[in-house]
Amino acid sequence: MHFALLGNHPDGLDMAYCLAASGRHRIVAVTSPSLDADQFARLGENVRRVGDLEEVLADPTIEAVIVASGPANRAAHLRRALQSERHVLCVHPPDPSPDLAYEAAMIRQDTGCVLMPLLREALHPGLVRLAELRKSGAACMGELKLIDLDHHGRDAVLLLAGTKDDQPSLPGWHVLRTLGGEIAEVAAFAVAEEATIEQPLLVSGRFEQRGLFRARYLPHQQRSIWRLTLFGTKAQADLHFPLGEPGPAFLAWRDHAGQAHEETWDSWDPWPNLLGHFESAVEQSKVKSGKPPAVSWQDTIRSLELDAAARRSVERRRVSGMEYQEANEEVGFKGTMTLVGCALVWVVLLLFIVSFWLPWLRWVIVPVLVLFLALQLFRWIIPRRSNENGSLNSREIHRRGAEDAEEATK
Repeated sequence: MHFALLGNHPDGLDMAYCLAASGRHRIVAVTSPSLDADQFARLGENVRRVGDLEEVLADPTIEAVIVASGPANRAAHLRRALQSERHVLCVHPPDPSPDLAYEAAMIRQDTGCVLMPLLREALHPGLVRLAELRKSGAACMGELKLIDLDHHGRDAVLLLAGTKDDQPSLPGWHVLRTLGGEIAEVAAFAVAEEATIEQPLLVSGRFEQRGLFRARYLPHQQRSIWRLTLFGTKAQADLHFPLGEPGPAFLAWRDHAGQAHEETWDSWDPWPNLLGHFESAVEQSKVKSGKPPAVSWQDTIRSLELDAAARRSVERRRVSGMEYQEANEEVGFKGTMTLVGCALVWVVLLLFIVSFWLPWLRWVIVPVLVLFLALQLFRWIIPRRSNENGSLNSREIHRRGAEDAEEATK
């Protein structure tokens, strides 16, 4: 498969290097003018530098695009890449607002192409193992009580800083949702009334099913540390990255009998694993079947929604409840019918008032109501699209994606 690389974000570059090293794919075009000779050499042979995005998208040999542009252009480049009906790998987050993610999901459903974020956190073998312990339930950890996440960085910890709205994004939502399920409430605290990359941030909340979480983000520390502790009713487990994620990892946990266990992993390269998920998603998109991948665009949507909830909580100094939106055709139909129904109420009221002077208008009210009821039949007449890879039924994707994470990693 031939790829084009838009921009030079580090995650996009690492993914491009992985594609070139795999031998199964080629990078044929790059739009970033700042890549040096060594970086170009790692991308493979016969890579051409292109200054215009439209020239890249006009090339019929390019089958997929890596959107690794800067924050100012990422949303626009993602939209154009999807509209050109290419498979897309996009750096996370694509935009501070979830609105762009909703739009991208709708475009993806129309084109049928694969859209996958470069979210690698929850694919680490240590986290896959921790999710396995979490799923074992009463046999090992018991019911979930608390997930405690510490993220210390030498530089900024929050993502997407320096955008036009200066709305940074929080890492780690994918990990929390993989271990605890969907999040129902978020409470965030910062030094000022807005989250900034220069100050620490404390986030806590509650999962929909059971259990709480707490996350601490500390920038400008002496060393990078990533640590996650899972507390159950019968035992606890601690996953530690002493050099920061995705460096060497250590998992220590005690079972319900009190016996201690330890597992270790060396430094881990996440990109071949993510490439495997992408290739599987492309194959499934061809046959319109198969299980959803462990990483999907739904994870990006949820992360951006949770980012917005955390920023609201910081600004308003109160808990922010989550009201998840499903970005699919059924919800779009319901929203449209809601607007039509509201307009119909006003039309009927207006016709009724005017009918005092023109009595024959009362006979128009009945056909209008019949027409509105007839529109509801489209829900059953038009066949629904199957819930193939990348569709946006959040709870189904989360459940099945978590089940497939370990198998896909192996």
